[in-house]
Amino acid sequence: MLGIDAHKGTHTVVAVDHHGRQLGTKTTTATTTADHLAIVRVGYQFGAQRCWAVEDCRHLSRRLERDMLAAGERIVRVPPKLMAHSRDSARTYGKSDPIDALAVARAALREPGLPTAHLDDTARELRLLVDHREDLVAERTRHINRLRWHLHEINPTWEPDLRAFTTFKHLDIAARRLAGLNSVIARVAADLVARIR
Repeated sequence: MLGIDAHKGTHTVVAVDHHGRQLGTKTTTATTTADHLAIVRVGYQFGAQRCWAVEDCRHLSRRLERDMLAAGERIVRVPPKLMAHSRDSARTYGKSDPIDALAVARAALREPGLPTAHLDDTARELRLLVDHREDLVAERTRHINRLRWHLHEINPTWEPDLRAFTTFKHLDIAARRLAGLNSVIARVAADLVARIR
């Protein structure tokens, strides 16, 4: 089992035998496809029955997984909650990339039913679109909340309905009312109206 501690700029690999004894460590200094293939070549020395274990943080490991899967490697994903137990039971204390990679490998050995990584571009694209939509909705909600505070500061008697700024009709009304005002807060509020739209 080869455990990988994945980061934005580096990946550290620690190999263990089936008892969890450390066999070797390899640190890369970059995360390009060429570096990922170099990691695969390091794995060759441990035989054809090797398996890679990566902590399931796909924003850091997605490209690594893609390159390794394309090279025909088998990868299991270790949930982060399993890592705490592996680090707690380690004889070496502290936190470092090799310790974390070792913890990933040992957790994968201890938990045989972990999910395996696979190339699924359609599911990934759908997840990206859903995440992007959720981000946009959250951003719009923040803008609406800020706009309501600015409108209250401009005129405390102006209290639009709670869901007023989810329709173009009410956004148009706010834009017209703000257009007649000459202040920084009115310009900021008008900008928020445009962003919400």
